[in-house]
Amino acid sequence: MSTSFDNLTPDRILDAVEFGMDTSFTGLTAPLPSYINRVYELQSVAGERLIAKFYRPGRWAREALQDEHDFVLDCAAEEIPVVAPLELAGGGTIGECDGIHYSVFPKKSGREMDLHTDEGWRRLGSLIGRIHLAGSRREAGNRLRMHPETTTIPEIGQLLAGGFMSPHQADRFKGVTSRIVEIALREFEGIELQRIHGDCHRANILERPDEGLMVIDFDDMVMGPPVQDIWLLLPDHANSARREINLILEGYEQFLEFDDQSLRLVEIMRAMRIIYFLAWCSTQIDDFKFQSNFPEWGGEMFWQREIADLEHQYHAILNDERLKV
Repeated sequence: MSTSFDNLTPDRILDAVEFGMDTSFTGLTAPLPSYINRVYELQSVAGERLIAKFYRPGRWAREALQDEHDFVLDCAAEEIPVVAPLELAGGGTIGECDGIHYSVFPKKSGREMDLHTDEGWRRLGSLIGRIHLAGSRREAGNRLRMHPETTTIPEIGQLLAGGFMSPHQADRFKGVTSRIVEIALREFEGIELQRIHGDCHRANILERPDEGLMVIDFDDMVMGPPVQDIWLLLPDHANSARREINLILEGYEQFLEFDDQSLRLVEIMRAMRIIYFLAWCSTQIDDFKFQSNFPEWGGEMFWQREIADLEHQYHAILNDERLKV
């Protein structure tokens, strides 16, 4: 990580945003919870509350950030409730401070939505359908393509090459991930990829009083299968959440046709997400905040538990009634 990112001071933050917005701010620089990026609440002298996000160097190129902003702005243009980046004084939505990219957003808050009724699930499906309709209108050429060939296989290679596991655990890990990838490659054949949120879990969908649902945090947007933004919302494995799936799709298909065959990917993508997170963690092990947040990462008991989870997930894939092997 760059030294400048570690040493973002309130003065540097305010100077950058005042220049980018061509607006004077008070001294408020309240940090908000975010491990990946640095996020702060600011206040203009006119009293407007804004959120400044400084992006972790090396994670996304400027072009990839632009793809994210384009997607959010496309959603906003179709009146989908999102938090769109503000245009800066020099044009565009991405500024730069000592090599660190940043953007500014209006402050909007809400509460976690209520998902205890059938109508709640339908509303959720309608929102995802609208987002995917906007996402289908163009591609994001600088973003990851969520496919086992381009994400999962390299991530497995990264973990095995890094020497993070004992030889015994590495053999177990290689065995179970090879079996998962074999199925994933087959089942991804013919699946169309498009712009999706990518990290569409419940914490990223808020309810705003008198306004309805709002989607936040497009930071992990990808070109991927639309089903990715559905399975993350489910309360259980696919075979135990059929009612919720059907309700989501009732709302979704008011706006966009859904490929029912892609539901066979749900448990595969759950395994892919486990592998993705392990690989991401392996790139953070030298970061002090990571070490304090994940003190057990990389130990023998850690890998026993994680590989057991992957083996359990492999059996969930085999037991999926939509996926007979």
